[in-house]
Amino acid sequence: MVQTNLFNVAEVQLSYNPKFKVSERPQISSSNEAYKIFIEKWDKGKIELLEAFKILLLNRRNRVLGIVHISSGGFSATWVDPKVIFSTALKACASGIILCHCHPSGELDPSREDINLTNKIKGGAELLDLKILDHLIIGKDEFYSFADEGLL
Repeated sequence: MVQTNLFNVAEVQLSYNPKFKVSERPQISSSNEAYKIFIEKWDKGKIELLEAFKILLLNRRNRVLGIVHISSGGFSATWVDPKVIFSTALKACASGIILCHCHPSGELDPSREDINLTNKIKGGAELLDLKILDHLIIGKDEFYSFADEGLL
């Protein structure tokens, strides 16, 4: 008879070490403010070439905890795994999330896939007591906001 050692289990630890005081973090009160943060951190040489997806993590007062690159894709799509978004948000103790991706074509209207993904992430976030505050589709000089257009 082979005995399985039940004690060979990896230990998982979480830590959170913010580098800025809460008062020094930007506070988001509009889609335009979120756009400015995203566009400042976007690779301008690729925004019109490859689709990418990022998230902005916020505390309960909508102060920025950080920006996270989630995925990069091709000319017309990128694959987004909601588990990556949620695990990242939970590890950072985020209360709110702003989703963002670019459309290299410059056409900022959301596709059916964009709307479906937003709704899927929003549904999962509700179970985790996270708020999806907006989803921005950005171009080099302008953006589309799901929240501003009443789609959230």
